[in-house]
Amino acid sequence: MTDDTRPAVRAELDYLDPRTTLGRQFIARGARVATELVEKRPVSIRDGRPVQDSFALDVQGFVLVDHRSAVTDFTDPAQLEGVYVPEVCRFVQEQLGADQVLSRGWELRRSVAPAEHGAQPPAGGVHVDYAPDHVPGMVARAYTRHFPDGPGFRRAVVTSTWRVFSPPPQDWPLALCDSRTTAADDGAPITTYFVDELPADPFGPVEHLRPVGSSWKVRYSPAHVWWYFPGMTRDEVLLIKLGDTGRGGAWAAPHAAFPDPAAQGAVPRHSIELRTFAYFS
Repeated sequence: MTDDTRPAVRAELDYLDPRTTLGRQFIARGARVATELVEKRPVSIRDGRPVQDSFALDVQGFVLVDHRSAVTDFTDPAQLEGVYVPEVCRFVQEQLGADQVLSRGWELRRSVAPAEHGAQPPAGGVHVDYAPDHVPGMVARAYTRHFPDGPGFRRAVVTSTWRVFSPPPQDWPLALCDSRTTAADDGAPITTYFVDELPADPFGPVEHLRPVGSSWKVRYSPAHVWWYFPGMTRDEVLLIKLGDTGRGGAWAAPHAAFPDPAAQGAVPRHSIELRTFAYFS
């Protein structure tokens, strides 16, 4: 899986600059501003298509899976809530063999005109959606709220089900880092705030705001091994691990969107990601 002869593209990824001293990000409709410093690093991103059956969620931290959705319009909130959320929860439960699965909500992304349909632009910085120290408390609080009389859980796995519903090839595919090539000190937490309008000074006071979570931004390491799956269709998904209280295998897979220099005639990427908490009794 680390064979340098695999087909690859060369692209720059936005890593967390080690000189960053304050970690905040503010997310508004179709826009984002953050305080972290960014350094661009050229990396080789290998084509995972020739070996796509070799990936495993608990090894690399991600896997490509065929999954046909009954949704006809991924920009229709009613279909997303009524059809997509339950079908993805069933999909995750089947893939992981979990006892219960909770939806943590969906998010649309567009590489062009991201504010349409309440979407966000592609997430270009190398990141994991949740900081590792944030995961245990987060999944425990969610379990207590949703299953107040439940027996408890021995393990919780956080995932994102990531689907492109614009036709291939995509202009901004998703690069995924093999979890085995990351280290615990490769990243730092970034506190997230949802706001109606982006602040004029992201370094200013935030006492009036309530943080909604903490993500993990990743610093560059030459050890990182990157993969992507060009030409994804709406009938396949990437299942990406974002956290695991068991920590027996891959705990999470850092990822980042990037402009594919090899894509000819690429169309704007329109995608949906749905995060879930899976519990094992």
